[in-house]
Amino acid sequence: MRDSKRAQAREQAHERGTYPAPLNAGRSRNMQANRRSDTKPEVVLRSALHRMGLRYRKDFRLDLGEVKVRPDIVFTAKKVAVFVDGCFWHVCPEHGRQPTTNEWYWTPKLRRNMERDQRVNSALEAAGWQVIRLWEHESLTTAVETVVAAVQPDAEHTSETSATGRQ
Repeated sequence: MRDSKRAQAREQAHERGTYPAPLNAGRSRNMQANRRSDTKPEVVLRSALHRMGLRYRKDFRLDLGEVKVRPDIVFTAKKVAVFVDGCFWHVCPEHGRQPTTNEWYWTPKLRRNMERDQRVNSALEAAGWQVIRLWEHESLTTAVETVVAAVQPDAEHTSETSATGRQ
């Protein structure tokens, strides 16, 4: 029942022109398979951190006044929020690309994603959190080192600034 309502709402959005119709059934399945959490790079990073003995919350909701956010990995005691961002969805300067189909939909959508990321970073930092943003293409070694440096600052010399790796 729920799936039929969702399909009906999607069809109405296609008719109104507010949401692009899929080019084919395969593309539609691919897009529906995209996950909000538990992506492969995120799971690999979490597994490596867990093997090192680090404990964290996954997909833990933080209420920061008007801003509600769910970082991929949260170290509550250390106030460290880790995001593993996909290159397409968060417009990676190295691998992100402008869509060539349905640009009227995707360009503003991706811009809103980037603006939301900035809002989230600002809200977290204003609340005293350290924000770490990692790209999905970063090596596991680099990602682990970045997180460990933030969570265990005594283990290595690290700076006191946010370790976002991007602005």
